[in-house]
Amino acid sequence: MTTDTLFKFQDPLWGILLRLAINVVVLYVSIYLIYSRNSKKKDKMFPFFLMGIMLFLICTLLKNVELNMGMALGLFAIFSIMRFRTENLAARDMAYLFAVIGTSVINALFDFPHPVRGTILINIIIVITLFLLELFLNKYNVETDPKAEKKALRKTEKKAEKKAGKTDEKQKFNKHQVLYDNLALLNPDKKEELLSDISKRTGIEIDKVKIRRIDLKNADAVLDVYYKGKE
Repeated sequence: MTTDTLFKFQDPLWGILLRLAINVVVLYVSIYLIYSRNSKKKDKMFPFFLMGIMLFLICTLLKNVELNMGMALGLFAIFSIMRFRTENLAARDMAYLFAVIGTSVINALFDFPHPVRGTILINIIIVITLFLLELFLNKYNVETDPKAEKKALRKTEKKAEKKAGKTDEKQKFNKHQVLYDNLALLNPDKKEELLSDISKRTGIEIDKVKIRRIDLKNADAVLDVYYKGKE
């Protein structure tokens, strides 16, 4: 390689740099403009960009090495799984991951009849495909599959109803703790007599009673009594 060859753009390095530039532009459009804006996810942009660029460089180096194509694709699959092996990716994220890998491999390895025109054409097809899928199929899935949203809405409504019911119950009854000495009326069969006896002693109409603690030695019990009205 001479200086004249380098500055006259006859060096193969310029072809690699041009392909790399096209690959980066396609990754930017696919990941940032299409994926992140439609999925509202920013955390996977860094690994997608880095993986795409690194795969392009690795594939470019492998072009000059005698390596079986199946073995090369196997290595790419291992590289892609290493980062995401402990994370549960959604099908959509996996599809974009595969698109990043495929785009980088195509731009690095495939020899088009016309390098610049062929590379640009294939990458335009990839970008248009992603854009049309996001525009039509993803929107279609959201509109025709509302079951998940309805189910989540029902769960939210049920939780709100339960919370409101508990709040109403707390507001409906006042609670007070009393020391009670007639253990004979603590029998479940004598619930009405127990309520009547406590109501007479306190002068408040008691609605329900819960036993907190029974002391057989002192022959008394600690009860939670519930009644309506102001304390």
